Amino acid sequence: MTDANNENELGSEQTEGKKKGGKRPPRQEKKPTTVSANGVELEERVVAVNRVAKVVKGGRRFSFAALLIVGDKNGHVGYGLGKAKEVPDAIRKAGMKASKKMITVPIDNGTIPHEILGQFGAGEILLKPAGDGTGIKAAGACRSILELAGVKNVLTKSIRGSNPHNVVKATFQALKELRAKETIAAVRDTDAKKLRMKLKNK
Repeated sequence: MTDANNENELGSEQTEGKKKGGKRPPRQEKKPTTVSANGVELEERVVAVNRVAKVVKGGRRFSFAALLIVGDKNGHVGYGLGKAKEVPDAIRKAGMKASKKMITVPIDNGTIPHEILGQFGAGEILLKPAGDGTGIKAAGACRSILELAGVKNVLTKSIRGSNPHNVVKATFQALKELRAKETIAAVRDTDAKKLRMKLKNK
């Protein structure tokens, strides 16, 4: 009797295990939210959320720091860092700061005008122009920045550093130093078309 009871118990456990098992339901992807600044709809993406602890006399006080990228996919992009005791408040603060500190990125036929190297702290990012159909060859925070800036084709290489804060600041440093061919032509007092042909011949 005991053996039969044990078998029944094992059988019931196996059936319960089978009932509990199975595939997980598909994860629902969250659509990026948009914020409005000066009547322009901006798309925002959260790059990193860190929990920060401040040690005080009574113990530790925890807060959150959110790094966020905003852009209109038309040559304007910005980033911001927000800190608060709750994650939604930190993201909201970061979005407000990012929309106020936006930069203009010169885009030439869906790519950047020229090769550029951005450095900040331990982060170093190399950006290269690419032809149609290449896409954005980047990952992590750098990809989000280029997508929200409106760049369609570009090659990137992270030379050193993987901290998202350094990567974001190095990428923005590179984008700030980009100059359109019209700007370079005006400085050299020449025609932009001739400048373009010279660059092609090189």
